[in-house]
Amino acid sequence: MTDDTTKTTHPVLIFWVIAGWVGFCLLPWYMVDGGLWSFEWLLDGYPFDEDYAPAAFLIGQGEKLWLAPLLIALLLPFLVLRRAKSDPLYARILILSGALGFGWLIAQGFSIGIRGYNFDWLEALFGELGDRQFGMGYGAMICASSFLFLLTQGVAARGAINGDVFVVSAIGGVITIVTAFVFFPIAKMLFAAFVTEEGAYSIAVFFSKFFDDRLWGLGCFWGARCGAAWNSLFLAILVGFITTALGLCFALVVTRSGFRYKRALRALTVLPIITPPFVIGLALILLFGLSGSVTQFFAELFGTQPTRWLYGMPGVLIAQTLAFTPIAFLVLIGVVEGVSPSMEEAAQTLRANRWQTFKTVSLPLMRPGLANAFLLGFIESMADFGNPLVLGGNFDVLSTEIFFAIVGAQYDQGRAAVLAMVLLFFTLSAFYAQRAWLGKKSYTTVTGKGDAGVHPLMPTGLSIPVLTVALGWAVFTIVVYAMIVYGSVVELWGVNNSLTFKHYVTAFAVRFEAEGIRWTGAAWDSFWTTITIAAIAAPLTAAVGLVTAYLLTRQSFAGKDAFEFGTMLSFAIPGTVIGVSYILAFNVPPIEITGTGVILVVSFIFRNMPVGVRAGIASMSQLDRSLDESSLTLGANSWQTFRRIILPLLRPAILAALVYSFVRAMTAISAVIFLVSAEYDMATSYIIGRVENNDYGLAIAYSTTLIFVMLSVVALMQLIVGRTKIGRRMTQSRTNV
Repeated sequence: MTDDTTKTTHPVLIFWVIAGWVGFCLLPWYMVDGGLWSFEWLLDGYPFDEDYAPAAFLIGQGEKLWLAPLLIALLLPFLVLRRAKSDPLYARILILSGALGFGWLIAQGFSIGIRGYNFDWLEALFGELGDRQFGMGYGAMICASSFLFLLTQGVAARGAINGDVFVVSAIGGVITIVTAFVFFPIAKMLFAAFVTEEGAYSIAVFFSKFFDDRLWGLGCFWGARCGAAWNSLFLAILVGFITTALGLCFALVVTRSGFRYKRALRALTVLPIITPPFVIGLALILLFGLSGSVTQFFAELFGTQPTRWLYGMPGVLIAQTLAFTPIAFLVLIGVVEGVSPSMEEAAQTLRANRWQTFKTVSLPLMRPGLANAFLLGFIESMADFGNPLVLGGNFDVLSTEIFFAIVGAQYDQGRAAVLAMVLLFFTLSAFYAQRAWLGKKSYTTVTGKGDAGVHPLMPTGLSIPVLTVALGWAVFTIVVYAMIVYGSVVELWGVNNSLTFKHYVTAFAVRFEAEGIRWTGAAWDSFWTTITIAAIAAPLTAAVGLVTAYLLTRQSFAGKDAFEFGTMLSFAIPGTVIGVSYILAFNVPPIEITGTGVILVVSFIFRNMPVGVRAGIASMSQLDRSLDESSLTLGANSWQTFRRIILPLLRPAILAALVYSFVRAMTAISAVIFLVSAEYDMATSYIIGRVENNDYGLAIAYSTTLIFVMLSVVALMQLIVGRTKIGRRMTQSRTNV
């Protein structure tokens, strides 16, 4: 077998060289009208029109001459196409080509904008430019990708990560996109914390907003209102613990019990994450509000005065627990299923009873899942603003304070940035506390050895309380959703309860004509846009998340902690801040995507990517590294090992990432409010518009339709992805040990 280092044909290198020249010579260099998904430019002046011309044609016409140096970077790889990777010149040329091309693209992209030079010192040095450039288009993005992966191939050729091109390229790719779409926009937003009204920078401005009593006040200890920071922290801790406990209960019922209706219970746990948060809040108000049916029933039964107990921390806690328990379940189900039955059977063979086996073997091996479930519940609670907005009352939390700072009359970006920093501190503290709790212990349960065992049933002393809690919460969830469906078929919710389907007709009317089907309902445009955006974002989110999880669990490289920090950062920041930061960062070149569908897809990918990362890490921590080593020993490279060995064993994590990213793209509110446009209106922004117009019936009817659509899509995803097949028997032994 020939050593890779002596080969003189490099198909991956040739691919990226060709891609770079295609981007430079054949595709529009700048963003065309209509965004990346528009192809009308093919019939509108291409390739000579300045708006649609490739870089080569622009230079040939004497335009945009600052793009000419890229030709040098594109030509350099031809010098090494016939050289072996072991040749020192091979690595040097590729690193030079990639660094020169990618660096020049970034430098000229930030230096020249829609009004010429972006910096006064450049204009003083070179004079007025007299020209301008817009955001990157197909050509620029493909060319940038080419330079990036030429650079990573050069770095791999120098011996980084044992010369593994796939791993080095994956690290370089993830670092680049996380920097571009997480660090860069958030940095622009956070810099606003130090900006004065005159536009200058001042630390004093930051401290004046940081030590605000509304943020850190301790008035709750003597009957007054507590600061938003303490409210958020206490609420997030409670939500983290409760959702993790409930998620574990559901996971145990589904995998470790003889409960007959497991599939129905599993489907029920998914319901809350496929529902716009404020709809759950409205259902809770109808049940437990001042005039709610449950509140009125008990008031009449006991002869007491109805109260507004729901508005404040109790209501927000109930709503967030409903909304975020499914996240814990989706993370834990894969981990609970992944515990090796052979280990549990070995404990029982040594005369341990079911309770001892569960306590000393099963539960400790679930720690990665428990830690990740708590972390996600904590972060989701911190970042959520929909439920506190509807049910918070006088209970201030950081997310709503940020929202009002941005969209309120004050429009104080500095205050929003300071609040975001505090929120980020809390979430990162939880992140590092989770890592400390897990430590460096091994949780491997799936190895290359055969394992045809079955999981034992829960011990009786555990199964009774677990089933009671799970079924009790399931019944409560059913009642809440029954109220949602009921609210969609009444004339006017809470006032005129006459049954009607007019809300569905208004939203989703269809007319059959000779020309074909006409979608005449008011909600169709936003519905199809939402489906399209979510369908594009979901697989991309899962792919980026799982590749990142693979790198974090299977590879060691410099800056790994910072790498992991970056992947979690977007999840720790409220969607409102993400939305505003994206507008500030991507409204001008070099990445000019505000108002397009691309910005929605990008925001969903990097907002939801951490779920794929955490689910992947939790599942991969159970896969023995001997699986990778065996594959590599047999001649497979890292890409083949990842595709053929790791991915098939990660089906629960893949499903969790796909389901969560799809439904969150369908139901996201906070960032969407800032990023939608007239052409790309999303379902949640349309629903919020109906709520603001007091058209609750149509809003709930639309939400109910989304619930059924997403249930169908989730079932389809589960069918396509399938189950993890690791040679275990599918029936459980009911023999008492």
